[in-house]
Amino acid sequence: MSGLNLPLPVVSKLQANYLQQATDLWNLNLREANPDAAAAPKAADKRFAAQEWAKNPASAYIAQMYLLNARTLMEMADAVEGDAKTKQRIRFAVQQWVDAASPSNYLALNPEAQRKALETKGESIGQGLKHLWNDIQQGHLSQTDESVFEVGRNVATTEGAVVFENELFQLIEYKPLTAKVYERPVLFVPPCINKYYIMDLQPENSLIRYTVEQGHRLFVISWRNADESIAQYTWDQYIEDAAIRAIREVQDITGSEQLNTLGFCVGGTILATALSVLAARGEQPATSVTLLTTLLDFSNTGVLDLFIDETMVQMREMTLGPQSPGGGSLLKGQELASTFSFLRPNDLVWNYVVGNYLKGETPPPFDLLYWNSDSTNLPGPMYCWYLRNTYHENNLAKPGKVTVCGEKIDLGAIKAPTYVYASREDHIVPWDGAYQNTQVLTGAKGKIRFVMGASGHIAGVINPPAKGKRSHWIGTTNAVPADPKEWFAKAKEHPGSWWTDWAAWLKSHAGKQIAAPKGYGNRSHKAIEPAPGRYVKQKA
Repeated sequence: MSGLNLPLPVVSKLQANYLQQATDLWNLNLREANPDAAAAPKAADKRFAAQEWAKNPASAYIAQMYLLNARTLMEMADAVEGDAKTKQRIRFAVQQWVDAASPSNYLALNPEAQRKALETKGESIGQGLKHLWNDIQQGHLSQTDESVFEVGRNVATTEGAVVFENELFQLIEYKPLTAKVYERPVLFVPPCINKYYIMDLQPENSLIRYTVEQGHRLFVISWRNADESIAQYTWDQYIEDAAIRAIREVQDITGSEQLNTLGFCVGGTILATALSVLAARGEQPATSVTLLTTLLDFSNTGVLDLFIDETMVQMREMTLGPQSPGGGSLLKGQELASTFSFLRPNDLVWNYVVGNYLKGETPPPFDLLYWNSDSTNLPGPMYCWYLRNTYHENNLAKPGKVTVCGEKIDLGAIKAPTYVYASREDHIVPWDGAYQNTQVLTGAKGKIRFVMGASGHIAGVINPPAKGKRSHWIGTTNAVPADPKEWFAKAKEHPGSWWTDWAAWLKSHAGKQIAAPKGYGNRSHKAIEPAPGRYVKQKA
């Protein structure tokens, strides 16, 4: 902080602008106090868009002054002179404080909540207190009516069976929905920091069901929600005993040495690491690789980079990692969930504070937000390795820099054709960061297809064709230049979902069609239990 500076000329200009705008607002408020005066214009901010804010002169003035204060504080944060990362951290911290200080977040200053309390004779306040107490008991802020959903009943309902399990994951095989299937099976590796059923929320928006409908024999990893029994597990164990083990089991069950693979978010990082380990051992089991909103080169990680430096990583290693007193402990899922929510605090935190607690409203049922609140724990040593070697030091992208499962990692050794998908408004995996995968996976030798979809980290991925929503961009040539802006300048926008483009691409790598299997697994892999299995139902 000692190297930071706020230039005096900038401060003087901000002060002058602030005084002028504050005076204008005060004068406007005095004119509005006149009953013959025209109504004040509504605030552009949706937090103050209701009529109650405009009709009440005091509330309107408070809202406008808050917005003026917020703008001024953010302008001050932007004007700080110092190194780029510290400036970003200051801006983030100021933004968090500004969002928390909104008058809409407090009953004494929120005319909407006050009106509802009067209309319900205080019932809304009582209901809000019940919601607050319920959230305290469950340990997280409710973003949806969680009582409506149950895993296996109305989310994660695609028919299948668990055909293998160990201490880290269950392997689910899905029932074919076509008379014939392609000879090469497909393996999905979802993120272990969330549960796999983001890809199987409802039948109409299930990427899992869609893949099966295209005629693929599909297997999906369902990660175990880490508990104390695996609190000391490492990144190597997640690669060897989970990702590579899943590949082996799919090969054994189907009799196919070659399979198509897909990794989502950190699942893609795990998948690529596993395939690199196998490449070092002389194996190339993947006919194709699909990476959805995945980082392999962590040189551009967006806002998450603000949280990570050497001090933070060392602190994690000493409290959660192998160097900690117990040799490793759990990273609680709620901590991760809270971090991601506060990347968009108005939408994912304060919006629900106002609705749930001040107004006493039960949030509407929404499958995506139910999944979002179903958090998962991670083993500390595994998390610490990932944190240091990806986000902090970006070692995974450097050929030969790190050793995993006894092998030097070189992502360029993966020879499979690759489909890289990124979302344009993704705040967790910036699209131009995901684009760098095209430069890291040099072994694909020109067989890389990069596609960018509209919307964010989840909504961009879970975008079924039947909805006819959003759009996606595809390069007009097969070239993937080093500069992502150069690619985008020549890309063509297409309406609707990217799923159809991916399905056509995947089909070209799936081989011939054969009769669909009549049962799950094989003689050595009997069905253990119906999908979605036990592991996904375990709560953090």
